[in-house]
Amino acid sequence: MVGQQEIISIFPASVRERFRKVASHAEELQEIRLQVQCPVRIIMSGREHFLDEEGNITVLRSQTPTELERAKVWRIKEKELDDILQYICQYSLYAFEEEISQGFITIPGGHRIGLAGQVILREDGKIRNIKQIRFMNIRISHEIIGAADPIMHHVYDGQTVRNILIIAPPGCGKTTMLRDLIRQISDGNARAPGVQVGVVDERSEIAGSFMGIPQNNVGMRTDVMDACPKISGMMMLVRSMAPKVVAVDEIGSREDMRAIGQILQCGSKIIATIHGESPQDIMGRSEQKEYAMDDIFDRFVVLEKVDGHCQVRAVYGRDNKQCCN
Repeated sequence: MVGQQEIISIFPASVRERFRKVASHAEELQEIRLQVQCPVRIIMSGREHFLDEEGNITVLRSQTPTELERAKVWRIKEKELDDILQYICQYSLYAFEEEISQGFITIPGGHRIGLAGQVILREDGKIRNIKQIRFMNIRISHEIIGAADPIMHHVYDGQTVRNILIIAPPGCGKTTMLRDLIRQISDGNARAPGVQVGVVDERSEIAGSFMGIPQNNVGMRTDVMDACPKISGMMMLVRSMAPKVVAVDEIGSREDMRAIGQILQCGSKIIATIHGESPQDIMGRSEQKEYAMDDIFDRFVVLEKVDGHCQVRAVYGRDNKQCCN
């Protein structure tokens, strides 16, 4: 459970008081979006709010320049954003250069700070660094123990883990469900004893590792390859850690599918997520057409959001028919 002090500690003393009222809504808080010379925006329970200059939370029916001015919304200054960035990086941007080059920094609690600005390229065309950072998205990590409970009876064939694909549009809880599924498979549950799980956490969103240590509970038998490309990470884990199950977030490319094929040939099971609306939706894409997705995955779990709450819409089997049990 995210606490008020955990949110407050993200910010330096120079702006901390302005976020105190926001922090009191820690359990509803999803994002804090900062952009130089623009209103500070707060996303809570899927709705957008603003902060005024005193740190009060303001809901505006219309967001015209006149109403924003009347509400005295806080437009964050360049120095204020720089102060926040320096504080998050412990006043050493150089020490965080590698993370910044990936566009995000993970902090204690598993929260992720997304960054955007002027990109500096290396001679080979790859990103070396980001400077003049003027855009920041503080994404609050909410770990929900038991999020995978509604699908656990679909996860096993006897005591063997099935290959599972979680399908949903953005913001419908794919990563949250994946994280809890990993925890339950790793620790063991009423259906089966725990087994070794390998997690490729390319964006540090599953385990939320800080200094290599998972901030989220991903189970006692789980090894995490943090901030590592999915394809490389999957093969490294299979070769070095011998997982019974490999878990990855947001697959989709042909290269991802080829790597998954290799994982299965090595005898490991796969649990993954993908952006989409249904099994038919993802199978119709060019990237997946050359792969028989229903030959790879045993169950397709489709999520949706209703009235701001994420839930399971349906679970399908290999035959694309909805599972009833």
